[in-house]
Amino acid sequence: MRQAIIVQGGAPKARGPAHALRLGYGLFKLRIGLVIGLTAVAGAAVAPGPGLGGWQLFLLALAVTGAAAAAGGFNQFVERDLDRLMQRTRHRPFVTGELAADRRFLWLLGVVLVVSVALAAWVANALAAAYVFLGAFFYGVVYTVWLKRRTWWNIVIGGAAGSFAVLAGAAAVTPGAPAAVPAILAAVLFLWTPPHFWSLAIVCRDDYARAGVPMLPVVVGDRRCARVILAHTVTLTALSIVPLAYGMGWIYGAGAIAGGALFVLTSARLVRHPSRQRARANFLASLAQLGLLLIAAIAERALGA
Repeated sequence: MRQAIIVQGGAPKARGPAHALRLGYGLFKLRIGLVIGLTAVAGAAVAPGPGLGGWQLFLLALAVTGAAAAAGGFNQFVERDLDRLMQRTRHRPFVTGELAADRRFLWLLGVVLVVSVALAAWVANALAAAYVFLGAFFYGVVYTVWLKRRTWWNIVIGGAAGSFAVLAGAAAVTPGAPAAVPAILAAVLFLWTPPHFWSLAIVCRDDYARAGVPMLPVVVGDRRCARVILAHTVTLTALSIVPLAYGMGWIYGAGAIAGGALFVLTSARLVRHPSRQRARANFLASLAQLGLLLIAAIAERALGA
């Protein structure tokens, strides 16, 4: 069986395929990438039209996940100096030396991105492919390179990356301007990303302060940040219910209300006691809220079909 060769401590060291898989999963941030791929499927599910076949949905999700993976790998390559200063990220492979920061890695990312965008164009259309590219561009360039080290608006603007995945899924079904429900779902994703990430930033505030990254808790403090999180959470929850007025049914409504209620509840608790423990609970609640919303949207389309 072939083994992965990893650079560690200046000498190559053989590792098994299981280690290589774990390394790639973390290096390309596939946990996030898989969620973004699911987001594209949800965008296709809520778009008006005949829908996509199963293989088309799979390939579209694969394209979106691949583009997100390229952006995630680029993020780790560019931020290796910051990762070295943070407790949460100091074990990443570019920091430990397990992987060499070779520019050939950038060529690999470029190939993955080009193949992913081309796959989206082939399975869907040029507009969907453009959205796939824009999602990776916003995370890799706008957020990572341009904004993250400069302003607390970094995740607000960079959060548009997830919205493009919704629009890619919708454009694959109905090219042109997005219909009301996909546009609303994209706006919900845009509002969701900041409170999701700021909750984690409260947990890791000392890390960001040490690295000089102006995340909102570092700039305004945990208490004021918690109030901003709650405002975002209430707004996105209210907006997530609006699609019921545009024909979405009870399955979607149940997921939106249940997930939104959980997220608002934990955000309110964070405002009362802005501790790291409450912030971590809110971070997990944000993942539950998004998961319920996306699965409910997909389930409603599947059962309706």
